Amino acid sequence: MTLPERIDADLKDAMRAKDAGRLNVLRMLKSALKYAAIEKSDPGLDDAAASQVIRKQVKQRQDSIEQFEKGGRLELAAKEKEELEMLNAYLPKGMNADELAAMVRETIAEVGATSKAHMGAVMKALQTKVAGRADGKTLSGEVSKQLSG
Repeated sequence: MTLPERIDADLKDAMRAKDAGRLNVLRMLKSALKYAAIEKSDPGLDDAAASQVIRKQVKQRQDSIEQFEKGGRLELAAKEKEELEMLNAYLPKGMNADELAAMVRETIAEVGATSKAHMGAVMKALQTKVAGRADGKTLSGEVSKQLSG
């Protein structure tokens, strides 16, 4: 079952269960997937493209949570956190700090990077290896730390 098919099935289950919160998140996600398919002129998105759309939605939720917490709107931040949990269920399991550090060390050795000037090459190689299991900000921080240390 592909990721979009799984989302459709979960949407139907949420309708049957009358779970309004989950239903709203899944409808929003389905809409975002449909817009992405229209942009790419591709009627059916593959799992990689669908994961990319979900990551974008997750990033929006994370930014919203940060802004709501800064603004003292904790009830809205809590709602966004619930939505974030639902969206994260559709993404591959993330990497822990040790796995990430090991992969960065390995990639730095492969690329032959010795300074921050090589950071772009390391990041490019890492992006394909990580494939959405860690966000760019975390990757960038770890690469920067290892290249300067």
